[in-house]
Amino acid sequence: MTDKTDDNRPSTLPLSALRVAEFTHTVMGPTCGVFLADLGADVVRVEPPPDGDRTRYLTGTGTGYFGFYNRNKKSVMLDLKSAEGIEAAKRLVASADILIENFGPGTMDRLGLGYEALSADNPQLIYCSLKGFLPGPYEKRQALDEVVQMMSGLAYMTGPPGRPLRAGASVIDVMGGMSGVIGILSAVEERHRTGKGQLVQGSLYESAVFLMGQHMVQSVVTGQELQPMSVRDSAWAIYQPFDTADEGRQVFVGLTTDNIWNRFCKAFDRDDLLADPDLQTNIDRCRHRQRLIDDIGTQFKAIGADDLMARCEAAGIPFAPVRKPGELFDDPHLVEAGLLWDSTLPGGQETRLPGLPVGMSDHKFGLYADPAAPGEDTRSVFLDLGYDAGQIDALLAQGAMGEAKKKG
Repeated sequence: MTDKTDDNRPSTLPLSALRVAEFTHTVMGPTCGVFLADLGADVVRVEPPPDGDRTRYLTGTGTGYFGFYNRNKKSVMLDLKSAEGIEAAKRLVASADILIENFGPGTMDRLGLGYEALSADNPQLIYCSLKGFLPGPYEKRQALDEVVQMMSGLAYMTGPPGRPLRAGASVIDVMGGMSGVIGILSAVEERHRTGKGQLVQGSLYESAVFLMGQHMVQSVVTGQELQPMSVRDSAWAIYQPFDTADEGRQVFVGLTTDNIWNRFCKAFDRDDLLADPDLQTNIDRCRHRQRLIDDIGTQFKAIGADDLMARCEAAGIPFAPVRKPGELFDDPHLVEAGLLWDSTLPGGQETRLPGLPVGMSDHKFGLYADPAAPGEDTRSVFLDLGYDAGQIDALLAQGAMGEAKKKG
């Protein structure tokens, strides 16, 4: 049986000895926190009264933010506009190994919760500040995932010519949060040697620019203006989705090496292509790309999607069904490997959601707490921090600690 901490976290998880105070909202900060929480850290989110983090109530594409990025965490409510709320926040941070924040530039400093102020009392504190930009001329700008996708070139590379398009997920918010995790764990390791914490910074813009590094190199090597990926000059002749005999079902196929090309020709009875002197190398095939796409596309259009994928898999050919997100719930690999965790969303809906995308031979990760209701853990957390019941009741009554909400 797995040993548990007092709050139901498995005590054997890699980060179970660490406490995190999380002052975050939306995606980047909560992403950083959820990675640490899934790895076992005791993550305590600080939310504003009376209703908690406004991310809980987003609609449209923001509907899924809170329910996905805030599992395995506790929730306390503190009014950071009150002296009592700030004092309680400082008490929480004094007990923490790590602080994460992704509020606007200067916000935490104005509240008296900046790195300089808090590290003076807690020199072992690892303070992770996640912003739109690292220090420099842009550092005071407000930024969003979509903003930096536009200014980094990612949107240009994603959309068709003249129509920059953001990626279909919050890729930069998530990457910024993951970069924060890397910085935090690096600082934890250094603290083992020095006994001191430090300021860790992560950002949206620089994360997006990192993703553009390969294209920056490409522009230098080729000396040419890059074309968006939608009209790129692909390095391979066959590397795209194809229609199949099943209406509405497409399959991506990528023939990236001579060996894969040979296997494809044998698996799909195309000895004619294998023998064609104009198609012997990848460069040859790229010269005849459109002829191959038309020819192979016609063949694939006569084959059912499942049959096409089965033949590709048997032959060791890279392939993928073109899916919508909702179809992932039934993905046999995710289901059978236990990579979808049973979850209850804040509205009470039962579902399964992607687990931690990390494997470790000595640990099995999972969900031990669904997203908490606003302030659900305020009383228990602050009792552990030395407040007595009367103090907490008084702070709840005056609104400095909000009022715990029920789940659902």
